[in-house]
Amino acid sequence: MIPKTNKKTKRVEGIATEATAGIKAIFPLIFAAIPIGLLYGAVATQKGMSVLEVTLASALVFAGGSQFVALDMWHYPLPIFTIAFATFLVNLRLVLMSFSLGPKAHKMQGLRKYLTFFFLTDETWALSEQRVTQKPLTYSFMLGLALPFYASWTLSSALGASVGALIETPEKWGLDFAFTAMFACLIMGFWKGKSTGITLLVTALTAAAVYKLVPGAWYIIAGALAGIISAAIQYKPEPPKNDKQPLP
Repeated sequence: MIPKTNKKTKRVEGIATEATAGIKAIFPLIFAAIPIGLLYGAVATQKGMSVLEVTLASALVFAGGSQFVALDMWHYPLPIFTIAFATFLVNLRLVLMSFSLGPKAHKMQGLRKYLTFFFLTDETWALSEQRVTQKPLTYSFMLGLALPFYASWTLSSALGASVGALIETPEKWGLDFAFTAMFACLIMGFWKGKSTGITLLVTALTAAAVYKLVPGAWYIIAGALAGIISAAIQYKPEPPKNDKQPLP
């Protein structure tokens, strides 16, 4: 019989190992997200938001894409319902991501699952999807991904708001390209050859066409749906693996 203290020690070590794996996975993306947070804070203060408002927006919304969409519409008097609807459309992609990731998070139940999915972003979703191809998705791993990313986004937004006057032309610093560079790296992590290229092309062309023809943020949802349909059409089930291994 294994003593209880040994069981507890192993459990703590397992939690620490999983959390550390999450932190290591998200660490490079933190450096990519910080310039975006600085840019958001700087632009937000130039729109008239205070440092406190910028910090609360990042802490409570925690969705860079929709926060930038809101800034594009930010003028006085505030079109509150228009901004709310536009950001709702932008964040609908997170619903699709949740559908994808939810069944794979079977080790998390109840409040733990809801807590970790509050922190779901494009980056944490992509890394979680990569994780489940190798190991089960755990609560500790997802918190290891989410909490450092959440802290860096909130703090960099606050810092950008504090020094916003110094970043009047973000293109001079290349901060406006940070979003593109980060997502390009994430996409390459999912590259599986020709089928991936076709899906990306269909997604991009659909999003660009809808952006030109339909006002608002519908191009994001249209691109996502087009990509899903393209991937579904090309899907080919993998042959079953030979799992016969000698018993320990």
